[in-house]
Amino acid sequence: MRLALLGTVAWIAHLTQPALSLFGHAFAWRDLILIGGGLFLVWKATGEIHYHVASNEEGRATSAEGPTRLTPRSAIGQILVLDLVFSVDSIITAVGMTEHVVIMYIAVVVAVAAMMFAAGPLSRFIDRNPTIVMLALSFLVVIGMTLIAEGFRTHVPKGYIYAAMAFSAFVEGMNMLARRKKWKREQQRETHDCAS
Repeated sequence: MRLALLGTVAWIAHLTQPALSLFGHAFAWRDLILIGGGLFLVWKATGEIHYHVASNEEGRATSAEGPTRLTPRSAIGQILVLDLVFSVDSIITAVGMTEHVVIMYIAVVVAVAAMMFAAGPLSRFIDRNPTIVMLALSFLVVIGMTLIAEGFRTHVPKGYIYAAMAFSAFVEGMNMLARRKKWKREQQRETHDCAS
């Protein structure tokens, strides 16, 4: 499903003939797809950021209320909707990150395979390092804004985006290392206090 969706989006992305004119600016189908996809990514990512910030402010009050009960039909419906949303999300992200269709196909296949085989370890890693979620959501906002800019025919060099992401990931890695060392020191201090 994702590869067919990617093929369709990649094909539409090559339609550069004007399809719509607004405020003296002509938009091709490619531009409309990029703007719509960018807005979708920014909307989804900022919604998730807001959810994470609000749930942290409430101090897990929502989890104390208990989980809502799902029927099998509603669970299947939610899974299908989430799969569609994440399919569109990953396709738009792939289109935003590169201009070559073959690389997009490889990226989508690798992402799906990674989700299938690394779901457990990845979930544990995210549980231990919740700030990585905010970093990933911030990346999605940046990619979405880049897509919107490209839709308005303002070229943003991908090298700048890759450099910013690499630097952000490096800083987050340093923060994770510092937190781990601090946790180990606290564990050693507690062990020493219990022994004495």
